[in-house]
Amino acid sequence: MSLKKNWLGGILMLCATSGVVVAETTKSQSNAGTASLSALIGAERNAFATMSSASLTAPVQSTNANPIAVKYNKDWIAGQPIAKGGAEWACLAKALYFEARGETVKGQFAVAEVILNRVDNRRYPNSICGVVNQGTGRKHACQFSFTCDGVSDKVREQGAYERAAKIAKLMISGAPRDLTKGATHFHTSQVRPRWARKFPRTAQIGAHMFYRQPS
Repeated sequence: MSLKKNWLGGILMLCATSGVVVAETTKSQSNAGTASLSALIGAERNAFATMSSASLTAPVQSTNANPIAVKYNKDWIAGQPIAKGGAEWACLAKALYFEARGETVKGQFAVAEVILNRVDNRRYPNSICGVVNQGTGRKHACQFSFTCDGVSDKVREQGAYERAAKIAKLMISGAPRDLTKGATHFHTSQVRPRWARKFPRTAQIGAHMFYRQPS
């Protein structure tokens, strides 16, 4: 429940969220040109008195609560509905397809975690598309190689893309990020970038190593 500091606006918000039916009365008095100040103050006091006798312990959803129970296997993903979404979903789906379609379902979820962890990190753009396309157009400066490797981004494996799209949708919808322990970087086992010597490794899933950039 949120209390705004605006006197009348705040009481309206509190009444609405607490389920106490006094908001309309308070609002109509606030808008009435003939209402005296003492009458308005009296109404606000009555509203608080009414609410103090009512339960103000409305359930608050924890930021850690997660209703999505994910199973990291192809059969479970295959049973999920065809995914659709906006630009942010499309950017994540595309990144998973081009960066990790050869990985297991679990590995693709892990790569999605890295992208979303970067969105939440002040060092990186605060949108999925911003993170995925960071550095695009500058040779060897892009963060995700498929955006600057000069290879066509045309989707040629429709089944793999549909799987990546479902994973992207689940992650955007609030699937847990428990696989990589807050990782912000990853690389395949075939390479060894310089930053991998400095960042702590948090996980290895399939052919990918995951790292968390120190704060």
